[in-house]
Amino acid sequence: MIAVVTGGSRGIGKAIADALRESGADVTTLSRSDGIDVTDRAAVQKALAALEVDLLVNNAGTMDAIGPAWEVDPDDWRRDIETSLFCAFNCARAVLPGMVMRGAGRIVNISSGTAMRAYPHASAYAAAKAALVSFTQSLAAETAGQGIAVFAISPGFVWTEMTERLRDSPWFPGFGSPDPNKPERAAELVLRLASGELDTLSGRFIHVRDDIDELLKG
Repeated sequence: MIAVVTGGSRGIGKAIADALRESGADVTTLSRSDGIDVTDRAAVQKALAALEVDLLVNNAGTMDAIGPAWEVDPDDWRRDIETSLFCAFNCARAVLPGMVMRGAGRIVNISSGTAMRAYPHASAYAAAKAALVSFTQSLAAETAGQGIAVFAISPGFVWTEMTERLRDSPWFPGFGSPDPNKPERAAELVLRLASGELDTLSGRFIHVRDDIDELLKG
């Protein structure tokens, strides 16, 4: 299996990339640490042009626009949208022609529980993750019947470099979770999705703590 993981140099993305490699996949990571700006359409197209990608994991995301929407830097707000949403579109657009031609492929978009609720003082991040769920649903419908499955998942709360920064933010008093998830939990879910056993759930938004067997029954 040939897999591509964006934002795969650290945190949840690294856990996913490592798990895929351990399962025998040939993994390419795309991130600024790898010298790739995933919001740059031409750079993404060039990086993926020679790969017959079986699995794309859109994990890249930022949360730089912190504070009331009327006070944050507009450039930070736009960057948060672009990194989570436009990057996912860029990468999907680069790999889907090959997937359609081969009649096989899977895309996993890493969203967040913030997509489903108000998330004050991080409006760009929440909006981007909500849009990513909608993009997942639309893409799944567009590729239905072509051997392609598209999913959005929530890794739940995980301590990462990004969330650690919020611990000291005045906008997030008491930030954290008494029961955080480990990034490996998201990696385990991605491995199940990559196996094909959950393809009937294409288009769904799945939380790492969901009972997958119950979802399959439904």
